[in-house]
Amino acid sequence: MQSIEKEAAIAQEYLAKVSVEAERKFDVYLPSEKDRPCRLHEAMRYSMFAGGKRLRPALVKSTFDMFGGKGESVWLAMSALEMLHTFSLIHDDLPCVDNDDFRRGKLTSHKKFGEATAVMAGDALCVLAFELMGKTGNAQAIEILAHLLGTFGMIGGEMTDIECEGKPVDLEIVDYIHYHKTAALIEASLQVGAMLAGASDADIQKIRNYGRSIGLAFQIVDDILDIVSTTEELGKDAGSDVEKGKATYPALVGLDKSREKAKELYEESIRALDGLSCDTGILRAIAAFIITRVN
Repeated sequence: MQSIEKEAAIAQEYLAKVSVEAERKFDVYLPSEKDRPCRLHEAMRYSMFAGGKRLRPALVKSTFDMFGGKGESVWLAMSALEMLHTFSLIHDDLPCVDNDDFRRGKLTSHKKFGEATAVMAGDALCVLAFELMGKTGNAQAIEILAHLLGTFGMIGGEMTDIECEGKPVDLEIVDYIHYHKTAALIEASLQVGAMLAGASDADIQKIRNYGRSIGLAFQIVDDILDIVSTTEELGKDAGSDVEKGKATYPALVGLDKSREKAKELYEESIRALDGLSCDTGILRAIAAFIITRVN
């Protein structure tokens, strides 16, 4: 059995490879800056090509390949998931939400293009994502994605996060926020890839459990990094969670117990993969990467 560090290195290599392939597709699917409305298209491209781990597209591809998927639908879904993630980041950074100036070491969309253009760029990416998903022809995948994006998923989590700022909360509320605002779209990425590949309901349930665990771990690590890292290391404003009174694990239980919880969730995610007959090596590596990442 390989060490967590070696597993994480395998995942980083995989993510880098997928990023290159995925970005070629983003370039094809995104509107050209030469087409009207030019500024809006420029803003969409600016945020989509601002960097990032491309974790969600990689999760779509890993499960699609793992379950023997064939065809081009995976590239449509990978692009759609990254567009939805980018849409959420653009809106999350807005002055009326988190009011952040930097994302991935670059000016946030509203700082670069103005608030109105940023709002519309996020909206346009969300709409384009579902146009691409429609081209996959898989209604079940579209339904699951929409559900885990909406008020019972990511957007619901973001709303609850805003409502709880500066208020006393318990771990049940923090888990609710973390699952909905972060883990839900990670879980959706895995399910979409598996569904497009024709995986069984039983296997999709195992993938869902894995996704929930790594998604929660991802957000806890994010909360930890916001405290222990610098703005330069993170590529975004460090210390903002504490400043805004966000509901986080470190705020409730401290850094050490937060690290322990992230490790527990990692172990849960590995157990969730037991029983799958296909090669789960990449998913195991990605779980290791999530709890060891530094930005």
